[in-house]
Amino acid sequence: MASGDFCSPGEGVEILQQVCSKQLPPCNLSEEDLLKNPHFSKLLLSLAQHVDESGLSVTLAKEQAQAWKEVRLHKTTWLRSEILQRVIQELLVDYYVKTQDTNLTYEDKKDFVRMRARLPLEVEEQLKKKCFTLLCYHDPDSDSDSETLKAAKVWKLAEILVGERQQCQDAKSQQKEQMVLLEKKSATYSQVLLRCLALLQRLLQEHRLKTQSELDHINAQYLEIKCSAMILKLRMEELKILSDTYTTKKVEVHRLIRDRLEGAIRLQEQDMEKSRQVLSTYEVLGEEFDRLVKEYTQLKQATENKRWALQEFNKACQ
Repeated sequence: MASGDFCSPGEGVEILQQVCSKQLPPCNLSEEDLLKNPHFSKLLLSLAQHVDESGLSVTLAKEQAQAWKEVRLHKTTWLRSEILQRVIQELLVDYYVKTQDTNLTYEDKKDFVRMRARLPLEVEEQLKKKCFTLLCYHDPDSDSDSETLKAAKVWKLAEILVGERQQCQDAKSQQKEQMVLLEKKSATYSQVLLRCLALLQRLLQEHRLKTQSELDHINAQYLEIKCSAMILKLRMEELKILSDTYTTKKVEVHRLIRDRLEGAIRLQEQDMEKSRQVLSTYEVLGEEFDRLVKEYTQLKQATENKRWALQEFNKACQ
């Protein structure tokens, strides 16, 4: 087959998808797969020209249709014979039950000729009852109709049943097509979902470092603010403890003590200054100078002690 006998790639893919949904089993082939395998696509399109919707070849499909036609014909003939046989059997059973009645004479029980003459009418009446029963089953509203109207409806009942059967077959065919379409869409959605997941994974990998850096910066700011808040909270607790420990009176007493200590320190510093001047004056002296040095050392030590006491007092007051 020449390449010019085929459609363009896009049209061929669309036609092939329609063929697969109607004539070939669902292959779940994507458009990309068909475009990558043009020879396989041509093979499927060529194969579709020789098969029908059921998958049979055209010749075999015609033979099968003729065979089914003959089967339906034989089936119709057999059903007619079967119905007549069953109706006659029912009539014979009814007749046998009647013959057991003691009110009948011996001649009535042995009158088969009259029964045979009456049989066609009985069969017709029995068939009519069964047709009416079938009609009422199909259309319950027909139960109250007259026999003439029922007979008219029975005459059209076969055509109606054939139409309803055709509707059922069409509905089944449409359901099958919908199932095939659903399978294809499910496969397509699965592929799209996988591609979306792959794209999402790639985006996460590309932007993970940048996002992580920003997140670390935000976390650092948060921790810094939280640390400052904790320091302020600790300072508030410290001030609260100090305010609960030292009352106003205690603070006034401590202030007086601090003032006295500061005054004593000033006096000691003045004495030290005087001693330093004396030391500078009598530096040339011997033993007298040593005595003055010891005195100066004692004064300096006393000043340091008082200064230390004042520092500790100030720490306690803060």
